[in-house]
Amino acid sequence: MNTTKSWTFPYCPNEQDWQINWSALETEFDWLRSLADCPQNPLYHGEGDVLIHTKLVCEALVALPAWQALPPPQQSVLFAAALLHDVAKPASTQVDADGSITSKGHVLQGAKMAQQILWDLAVPLPEREAIVALIRYGSLPLWFWDKNNPEKTVIQTSQIIGCDLLSMLAEADVRGRYCEDQAQLFERIEFFREFAQENHCFAQPYSFASPHSRFVYFHKKHGNPDYQAYDDTRLQVVLMAGLPGTGKDTWIQHHLPELPVISLDKLRQEMGIAPSDKQGTVVNAAKAIAKDYLRNQQSFVWNATNLSRQLRSTLINLFTNYQGKIRIVYLESPWQELLRRNQHRTHRVPEKVLYRMRNRLEVPNIIEAHQVDWVVN
Repeated sequence: MNTTKSWTFPYCPNEQDWQINWSALETEFDWLRSLADCPQNPLYHGEGDVLIHTKLVCEALVALPAWQALPPPQQSVLFAAALLHDVAKPASTQVDADGSITSKGHVLQGAKMAQQILWDLAVPLPEREAIVALIRYGSLPLWFWDKNNPEKTVIQTSQIIGCDLLSMLAEADVRGRYCEDQAQLFERIEFFREFAQENHCFAQPYSFASPHSRFVYFHKKHGNPDYQAYDDTRLQVVLMAGLPGTGKDTWIQHHLPELPVISLDKLRQEMGIAPSDKQGTVVNAAKAIAKDYLRNQQSFVWNATNLSRQLRSTLINLFTNYQGKIRIVYLESPWQELLRRNQHRTHRVPEKVLYRMRNRLEVPNIIEAHQVDWVVN
């Protein structure tokens, strides 16, 4: 995990004082206060409401010798993840007529809420996405063996977030709850640690023979991570990604002036199709141009927002069918700066639409392509 050396999360305890200032935290963050009085299933959380659980988890994390031994930036990342790991429970918790309590979907919803909260707080991109990944995959150490392919699941996760950090958060999470199966849960976490170590991806990402070998492994259903794939790519496709106003056009002009660009914005303007209209005609026209480049083994740039992984995957499958090497360049700006820039754009995006787009955004990661670059403007 790449971290910014100077970044630390506000109110994160340090070696000068391991005490957590809960009064200051609750005063500062309304999303933390909202956890109070949110009920939990007493079978799994006999300790009480979500705020009580969150406090116990954070206290347990800070008491772990392994956490105390981490560099301050990683301490901050883990502490923030513990603080935010159940942030979506108030929105997702339901109490049924028979009194049973569920919070389905709170993990994925919580990862998205955390991303937006941290973006608004101007947390740097690498740290923010590390925190989001910890929340999203935080329960993996407890359930990884139930996956269809535990080896691939753990290796893939190691590319996104450290399995050592995940196991630390999972241990704190279990220590922060009162439940009858606590000993069994600790055994699962220890099994996860041993399994990740056996697969050489516990304290570091699994190391592939080459970027192409990694790409092939993650894009085929069955594969051997040790397989050294022959690189038969014949051209490069640079897939841009990012919200409107992040400077994709300018970045291309400065860094890839020699490559032809397929711009969906320009195609829309040429075809007289508004962004709010159906986009099938525009996308089909762009794909037709792309296929000409692909057949001629001509490298090019595909310039659009490409916010979702599903959309990027569809394009990547098309490009790799023609032996394209995929590079994703994701651009981002501080949120307030992005809103300011949008006000001065020739084709301004309605602000409520921009918020919806941010809510749909899935930041690209390395398992999607041969190369993924994050650029903050």
